Amino acid sequence: MMKAFWSRAGWAGLALLGAVALARVAMARGESLNALWLMTAAVCVYLIGYRFYSAWIAANVLAIDATRATPAERLNNGRDYVPTHRWVVFGHHFAAIAGPGPLVGPTLAAQFGYLPGTLWILIGAVLGGAVQDMVTLFLSTRRNGRSLGQMARDEIGAIGGTAALIGTFLIMIILIAVLGLVVVNAMKHSPWGTSTVVATIPIAMLVGVYMRYLRPGRVLEASLLGVVLLLASVVFGGWVDHHPVLAAWFDHDGLPLAFSVIAYGFAAAVLPVWLLLAPRDYLSTYMKLGTVLMLAIAILWLRPEIHMPAITPFIDGSGPIFGGKLFPFVFITIACGAISGFHALIASGTTPKLISSEGDIRMIGYGAMLLESFVAIMAMMAATVLEPGVYFAINSPAGVVGKEALDAVNTISSWGYEVSVAQMQHLASAMGESTLFARTGGAPSLAVGMASILGTVFGEHLLALWYHFAIMFEAIFILTTLDAGTRVGRFMLQDMLGNLHPKLGETSYTPSVILTSALVVAGWGYFLYIGVIDPNGGVNILWPLFGIANQMLAAIALSVATGILIKSGKVNKAWITGLPLFWLLAITTTAAYEKIFSDDIRVGFFAAANDLSHKLSIGSLPPEKAAVAPQLIFNQQLDAWLTLFFVLMLWVVVLDMLRMSRRKLAGLAVLPDSEAAYVASRLI
Repeated sequence: MMKAFWSRAGWAGLALLGAVALARVAMARGESLNALWLMTAAVCVYLIGYRFYSAWIAANVLAIDATRATPAERLNNGRDYVPTHRWVVFGHHFAAIAGPGPLVGPTLAAQFGYLPGTLWILIGAVLGGAVQDMVTLFLSTRRNGRSLGQMARDEIGAIGGTAALIGTFLIMIILIAVLGLVVVNAMKHSPWGTSTVVATIPIAMLVGVYMRYLRPGRVLEASLLGVVLLLASVVFGGWVDHHPVLAAWFDHDGLPLAFSVIAYGFAAAVLPVWLLLAPRDYLSTYMKLGTVLMLAIAILWLRPEIHMPAITPFIDGSGPIFGGKLFPFVFITIACGAISGFHALIASGTTPKLISSEGDIRMIGYGAMLLESFVAIMAMMAATVLEPGVYFAINSPAGVVGKEALDAVNTISSWGYEVSVAQMQHLASAMGESTLFARTGGAPSLAVGMASILGTVFGEHLLALWYHFAIMFEAIFILTTLDAGTRVGRFMLQDMLGNLHPKLGETSYTPSVILTSALVVAGWGYFLYIGVIDPNGGVNILWPLFGIANQMLAAIALSVATGILIKSGKVNKAWITGLPLFWLLAITTTAAYEKIFSDDIRVGFFAAANDLSHKLSIGSLPPEKAAVAPQLIFNQQLDAWLTLFFVLMLWVVVLDMLRMSRRKLAGLAVLPDSEAAYVASRLI
């Protein structure tokens, strides 16, 4: 009795602390806010959500059964279906879902102020994103690791299922392209970062061979070996950066790096999962978690002040970093970290084929999402502890603030955010860069924020090292999502082709593996290419499409999950996915409408294409931009048509799910449940 009392008292105290911290974060106006309030609020929200909400869903909605054999056990083929240690699976899953979204999204959304993005990250993750991930992982595990689109076809119907298959696959292509674009921009002309990222590939393969053949089951040994080699690769990268010959080998423009990323994606999709994908993601998790832990310790030690206002005037849509008002664009700018459809593809792709016990679903599905959300909070803090003038100088495109440093600082200072040329030159020199003006995309400003915090605690005289370490950290963060995403895209395409020819649907059939991997890589490789050749860095074109597509994908996943819950006789509990679905339908449909029909050239795809076409026709473009203008015009128009197609596919899935649900509730015939029969696990 006393133990139960103290447990309840402890959780009540934690809830009270979280409420006080949230109130302090939400109500701060015109005064400085300590970053510890953000961290405290986040940790309290996550702990309470995991302890109570996820446990209730696992026990009362999903009825998770740890005695049931998983697909990894029943269908073990040594290539795609492999029973794997729970912490290795957790590491793979976290590494796969935690791409650029939780790093770049909050950094870009900080132009609205720290408050809107922070609230969306916390509320969206606990009530939406983590629920989607856990439920999707459970449903796929119960259905032999089927992809999201195939589950829609099997459970909802041919129309909605076909729309989901096509829609999710094409959305996946866009998502991977943006992942590649962010990592290319981060590694561009960075011998340190590029050489370190390259070194992680043979290290991962060595660890994979070590765990499978040299010392099977010795996870701790392999982990220590991998971590030591990863840290050595960071030191090696610094040496390469200062070597007169080797530095040139790893110093490249965007296009060579893009082609290298494309080649890597193909290899990661074709090679056995134990050789490259799982160990690389597992080791990358150590790098990710270690860096986030260091950042958290540094924030606890420094207790830095948040310099960005809670809300900026740019909520009206006039922001310099990207166009669009607070609603709906903060909710699509921050996807990963709050709720992300990409996670549903991993949760119905590689992870259910590796998980060895249903008892691990809650930790991996819900827990990994909360951890990613915490990364997003760290990114928000790292971005907003910068002086607002510095933040906008780094992230604002030259076309908005001016190409010359003096023009840029004058423009930014006129907004009320003071910054000087000397201040920016000193900062760039300290970070080991020639300039930090107009380093768009979010990654450089995040690296500056991280380096400033880490350097103050762990060595301020090493700011350049911390800056390049942060750039490398971001690149590794993203590449692990790209390789897993390419493999999941392969699974999705095989699912679709399997409806035409059964042999092509076999995930281990080598000709099918090579064909589908090549098609997936060619698809996202094209969009990566057009992003790299864009004079504005590609982020302005692809990131809004990325955000809308990602949240549409989440809506498709939640629609499928809601339909299956209703179909399984759990209509009174289907609100756990139904409410997040309703919210995402509102924001994605609104955002899609604005991106297609807005007359604002900074918002509407067609408006931007027409404006650029007019300037090209009258000869007002500079020669370098006129040369690529036809391609950019085509890309803007393509983005608009893709957005329209995606929103139509989303509503087809939703309406077909509602049709199926109505039939089920009316007692009419629906498709049979495709859940695999119970088989007792032999791994317990």
